[in-house]
Amino acid sequence: MDLMNIIDGFSLFGLEIKFYGVIIAIGMLIGIIIASHNTKYRNLKSDDIYILALMVLPLSVIGARVYYCIFDAKSFSFAEFFDIRSGGMAILGGVLGGALGVVLYCLIFKKNFFEVADVAAVSLVLGQGIGRIGCFFAGCCYGIKVTDPGLMWYPLSTQINGEWHLATFFYESFFDFVIFGVLQYLISKKNLQIGTIMSIYLMSYGLVRCILEQFRDNAECLMLGPVRVSQLLSLIMILTGIILLVSFKLIPKWKQSKEQKQ
Repeated sequence: MDLMNIIDGFSLFGLEIKFYGVIIAIGMLIGIIIASHNTKYRNLKSDDIYILALMVLPLSVIGARVYYCIFDAKSFSFAEFFDIRSGGMAILGGVLGGALGVVLYCLIFKKNFFEVADVAAVSLVLGQGIGRIGCFFAGCCYGIKVTDPGLMWYPLSTQINGEWHLATFFYESFFDFVIFGVLQYLISKKNLQIGTIMSIYLMSYGLVRCILEQFRDNAECLMLGPVRVSQLLSLIMILTGIILLVSFKLIPKWKQSKEQKQ
């Protein structure tokens, strides 16, 4: 049996199952379970998460595909757009699609956006960490070529078509798990300003992705002219997180000062 076929996936009742898709599905399921648990730290119920998931997950998949197809150099036909089994999904596109789902959910069900976003952010970064492991099986999202024999070992590097490359997907997975641990700890703090978790996610994940994107192989990067799209979006995430975090700190103080003057 060919080893690459074992790594790539398996057949079940004649249906080809890709390990990459299985791992992403596992990440989504675990993320829903964690989010359901974390509702007790915000003004939400477990049932809210299941409804939210029904809106967020489809939009995340669509967003990931649209993002990839827009910025990939290849032109996609209508049929090729829906052929996600062949690959071509972008995590940051999934984040944008999922964010749209959260906004729609909050508008429809009259929920506080920042409360929902805090809960979603913890699960999101965990799902991203799990999903990046799937990149090993899909053979994508790898880094620049490694020429030093001393660096040719897992998980520092990985083999792609017989050549060694930096295993940037493993690096991102590791840092995602670290961010998850920090956010999961912080969300349980009662005196933490609502929206802080989301802000820290934007800053921390944006920073990790911005740095790692610099070490990605050019063939694996989506480009907008000479600019790496994901790196640009990561910088926007960092700035947005900083602005929100500062605002959450200053606005309550400004309101308190205004009330005292009155």
